[in-house]
Amino acid sequence: MTATERVRDLNDRARRTFQNCRVVITPGIEQLDDLTAVLRAVQLFDKFTADNDPYAEHDFGAFHWHDVHVFWQFSYYDVDLQQLSPDPSDPAVTTRVLTVMLANEY
Repeated sequence: MTATERVRDLNDRARRTFQNCRVVITPGIEQLDDLTAVLRAVQLFDKFTADNDPYAEHDFGAFHWHDVHVFWQFSYYDVDLQQLSPDPSDPAVTTRVLTVMLANEY
């Protein structure tokens, strides 16, 4: 398995389960009427294309929730959350942070 395939697999697992990652929601997302449904839409997201996923890592997604545009994005930090991860394909040295935000909060 290549490093890219490993990152994609780790991202997909983390996004689908919200396990082995930290999930951060912005104030705009927190104020939506049905937060649970929005987070479920993030978990179920599968519309990856060459345009929105050019590196094939499944690290970003965008969708419309009623009248708002929602983004989600992974960031990779070291285990102490002090610096960027030296290797996002290695969960032993990486803390995944999944941020869910309104597009206008990006």
